[in-house]
Amino acid sequence: MDQNSMNKQEEGWPEYGDLVIATVNSVMDYGAYANLDEYNRRGFLHISEISSARIRNVRDFVRENQKLVLKVLRVDREKGHIDLSLRRVNKRERIEKVKTWKEDRKGVALLFAVAEKAGLTKEEANQQIGAVLEEKYGLYAGFEKVAKEGVSVVTELGIPENLAQVIVQVAEERIKVKLVKIRGVIEVRCPQRNGVKCIQDAFNKAKSSQKGSKIEFAVIAAPKYRVEVSADNWKRAEDLLEKIGEKVVANVVQAGGQGNFKREK
Repeated sequence: MDQNSMNKQEEGWPEYGDLVIATVNSVMDYGAYANLDEYNRRGFLHISEISSARIRNVRDFVRENQKLVLKVLRVDREKGHIDLSLRRVNKRERIEKVKTWKEDRKGVALLFAVAEKAGLTKEEANQQIGAVLEEKYGLYAGFEKVAKEGVSVVTELGIPENLAQVIVQVAEERIKVKLVKIRGVIEVRCPQRNGVKCIQDAFNKAKSSQKGSKIEFAVIAAPKYRVEVSADNWKRAEDLLEKIGEKVVANVVQAGGQGNFKREK
């Protein structure tokens, strides 16, 4: 996350048409004032912008300390006025804004947890890690990708290994990734003198070709072996299983053996 984004609350202004998260702090007969959670600003929600329905009592629609997703209608920086609307925010916009806002907060919390473990100031963590993740993936999405795929996600961005390991530790501790698991059966034979080593090498090479992926091999009864892969969705798991199975067989064939792979039902 860049420094400007993290300092929104200190100096930023929303733009016309922006969706903002706001906390109502005072309600009157003609509308309500609300603090913009992402900015150090206050805006006004006029009664006419609360609902398209007839309003007898504003408190039937908004109340103190309530969090709302509002749309910015007007910004007057000279006078310090921000006009807001509730009725112009549809359900889809509200859901997406809340999701994004929550992810932004989680991302910053994760970044600060890394800073604490790595002995960095918040500013240093933002410059060395946050800005890099934000530019490539988005801050929270970057941490989520690390939790799913491992350390290579951040080392490939040029983040030093020592910091990368801390990022992985924090991501794995705080982000619960739901994985799907699927299995396949690999049957391979290698009649060469070093046939056992040939098969071992075939499995090791196949696994190393998919670094960061969750892959497990187990012996069923030679020459049959089970391969199990885990991924965050079915398509990715299916693709990974197929690649691994084909790679093992290809490695054995290349060494003078033979084999086949099939997906377990």
